[in-house]
Amino acid sequence: MSQYLNSAMETLAIVGVIETLLLVVGVIYAVFLWARGILPVLYRLGNGLAKRKIAIFAKGDNLSSIKSLLADSKLFRQNIIEVPSKNDLGRAEEASIYLVYWHDWSGEINDILDKKPDRCPMIVYAPYNKGKIPDDQMENLDGKRNTSVTNFRGRLLNDVVTAMITTKL
Repeated sequence: MSQYLNSAMETLAIVGVIETLLLVVGVIYAVFLWARGILPVLYRLGNGLAKRKIAIFAKGDNLSSIKSLLADSKLFRQNIIEVPSKNDLGRAEEASIYLVYWHDWSGEINDILDKKPDRCPMIVYAPYNKGKIPDDQMENLDGKRNTSVTNFRGRLLNDVVTAMITTKL
């Protein structure tokens, strides 16, 4: 009987070692998958918040309102470029994200699109209470890469952060 007990103990020891090895390999694989999926996103977000410049195309009170929205989030430092008129379009050359207040720039949207690099995301903010963007212009915006349209202020901030994650500097 002692012989059977020793055999059973040896078998259980071997099974225990195999289970431990499988657990260790599984944990290492899970950490690898997590690092491969999450770390690049965190890296891009950190780089975006630290280095990216946001060009705000808006006029008057709309410009100060959007700038305050971004500043009040405490996510963005002094990386905001103001573009209040068509004569200032050149200021946006340093920017890596364009944020356009539709109702102030609807007439010059083609000038902005011509200036925008393909890799640069553009977020068009068209408040719901001021009227919608005409269908032909929506089609024009849809034809450009990395362009989104939002109607809500809360969504605007979310779109800026998402643009930082999904596009490279």
